Amino acid sequence: MTNAQKSLSSRAWIELLMLGIVWGGVFLAARLALNEVGVLTAVAHRTFWAAIVLWIAVLAMRLPVPRDPKVWAAFAVMGLLNNVVPFTLLNWSQLYIESGLASIFNATTAVFGVVVAAIFFADESLTARKAFGVSVGFLGVAVAIGLESFRSFDVTSVAQLAALGATLSYAFAGAWARKRLSGLAPQVNAAGMVTCAALFILPAAWMMDGPFQLTLAPVTWGALIYLSVVATAGAYLLYYRVLDMAGSGNLMLVTLLIPPLAIVLGTLVLDEALPPNAFLGFGLLALGLLILDGRIFRLRIARNTPG
Repeated sequence: MTNAQKSLSSRAWIELLMLGIVWGGVFLAARLALNEVGVLTAVAHRTFWAAIVLWIAVLAMRLPVPRDPKVWAAFAVMGLLNNVVPFTLLNWSQLYIESGLASIFNATTAVFGVVVAAIFFADESLTARKAFGVSVGFLGVAVAIGLESFRSFDVTSVAQLAALGATLSYAFAGAWARKRLSGLAPQVNAAGMVTCAALFILPAAWMMDGPFQLTLAPVTWGALIYLSVVATAGAYLLYYRVLDMAGSGNLMLVTLLIPPLAIVLGTLVLDEALPPNAFLGFGLLALGLLILDGRIFRLRIARNTPG
């Protein structure tokens, strides 16, 4: 697994778009599932079935399964930071805010990731360009939240903060993975953390939401299968393929692909209508991400280079 910047091949572009489409559908699937199951139950289904699929993939690839308790302790922390906490917060937030808006807040993961990395890693210092990109990104978040939320703090405001809390948890997960899980195959990392997440959330969901029901509506089962098999297990496997082909800098582009699809699906299926400030906020956030990526500066330099 490499973080080096690479040029995007046609295959990398196709798989990057596929990943954006898969994760763009998460917000609609989660909202549909929440019509019948509780917040924690949806997370339990997502992690439990994903863990099974990922272990099948690990065994099929004949990857070694770690037995060191320290590694499994690292998996447990990763499962909390990358699955239990963000999945729960995002699910709960979608009970009170539009799925499209939740996807916009989710795009701040890369912005928080830069800040958290700068805190914990000496080689990830916050340069002037990064600081500018972070500032523009957070300005976009503030615009997306809207002035009304700052004037009257209500459950919608809490839901917006919960969605942002999920992205902050993702950022800490990225730092933890780099620090504690860098020596293992990424497929094993994914299987281990999702397994630990399932072990955490299953009893919690049983206690909070009640016994699991299998007699769910077809649309609910379809949403849960999508969340677990496609958007978690399948997406993790695809994510690491794209990371290996394109590098982490190019992979940041997927963050910009998710909200447009989520907004369209929310509009067509859920009859959502986002306010203008949400779109303006996403525009600023996208600009901040492009500044962080550095792509727009490289393009300008290339155009100004003689010959």
